[in-house]
Amino acid sequence: MPTYQYEALDATGKPQRGALEADSSEAAIQQIRGQGFFPTSVREQRAKDKQMPVVAGEKPKKKSFLSLDFSFGKKKAASGDGEVKKKKGKSLSMPGGVKLKQLTLFTRQLSTLQDAGLPLLRSIQILEQQQKGGKLKTILGDVSEDVEAGTALSESMAKHPKAFDRLYSKMVNAGEIGGVLDIILQRLANFMEKSQRLRRRIKGAMIYPIVVILIAVVIVSGIMIFVIPKFEEIFNDFNTELPPLTLWLINASNWMAGKGEDIPGFVYILAAPFVFFFVLKIFRRTNIGRAVTDWTLLHIPVVAGLVEKTTVARFTRTLGTLISAGVPILEAINITRDTCGNWVFERALTQVHDSIREGETFAEPLREAKVCDSLVVNMIDVGEETGDMDIMLMKIADNYDEEVDVAVQSLLSLLEPLLVVCLGGAVGVIVISLFLPLVKLITNVSESANS
Repeated sequence: MPTYQYEALDATGKPQRGALEADSSEAAIQQIRGQGFFPTSVREQRAKDKQMPVVAGEKPKKKSFLSLDFSFGKKKAASGDGEVKKKKGKSLSMPGGVKLKQLTLFTRQLSTLQDAGLPLLRSIQILEQQQKGGKLKTILGDVSEDVEAGTALSESMAKHPKAFDRLYSKMVNAGEIGGVLDIILQRLANFMEKSQRLRRRIKGAMIYPIVVILIAVVIVSGIMIFVIPKFEEIFNDFNTELPPLTLWLINASNWMAGKGEDIPGFVYILAAPFVFFFVLKIFRRTNIGRAVTDWTLLHIPVVAGLVEKTTVARFTRTLGTLISAGVPILEAINITRDTCGNWVFERALTQVHDSIREGETFAEPLREAKVCDSLVVNMIDVGEETGDMDIMLMKIADNYDEEVDVAVQSLLSLLEPLLVVCLGGAVGVIVISLFLPLVKLITNVSESANS
């Protein structure tokens, strides 16, 4: 009967190693699970390795070609004592993050492989091989080596916050401890897909107004730079006294065209949005900057409703997912607070955390903060009483996802006429400014002809 070396996690998430005899790798996995362990790697022991007993906690020296977690094309340098060294040239900190779409696909695939009963290490190695060259492939290589060395998957992922944030690693840790990593990964993938869908809706809705604004700016700038100077020449030829509105328009046209200036005015107009967002980004890096901007967004008419609904949907889905995964409530609230993305809600969740730590309720400090509708607070209150907090939070998130769609459509319905009015108003001012001196010129010519 063949002997299999295994690596597993116990109920507390601590790595365990050992060897056992079984008819097949599937039978070995069943035996390991029967001992209360969650197997991460199972491989057949070669005859040469059977002469050396495997002690729990000691890293196996050799790997068989028949191992379930072998990987092709990996170059590894062995040290003098036979241990496999870490790959050189890999950095734990990656410049920039991994795309959410790419990470969501990886999570879904890893969940499927785990549900099929494939060892964890082999699953990660398969997904690493499927990745195209890039940040995620490099990170998965590091994670694979850490898991092979006996590090827990969540601990290894926590070393790469650019790809696996705190929410991700904590949920994986809960899945490891509970022995339900495949279910947790499936819930995490669902959570990421819904978050990604919400982002796509908002970004897609903003495309139309942005395009209209850009076209309007181009048209008005073209009129100011190329058309207005022609009218100025006509007015100068007739030596007509110009109205104040026309003089202002001509001065603005000369500024945009750069007459008498080192830098044309349209350069400032083009650079203004980039400068604004750069300054805003720097300002938001400060605590007072985040507080001011987030509070302002929640008090701007029309926009406030959309921001509030989006934030509520995000924090309730995050908290509900964490609680359903078995993450302790206080830790779940801390993670949700750090990922909700709004300073006002972060302060409210801090109050909720302190309230629960002192043995009080979740709903009361949230009601006092007045950052959510009474419906949200009441549903959370019911969830506390019935013990179905995660279910209630998920229902709130689903409901607010639909309300975000309605809010986005309402905002678009309001923006369309506003954009038309603004563009028409700008063109109207230009037309009136140009026709006022023409009317005066025609009147003077008529009076001269009559006299």
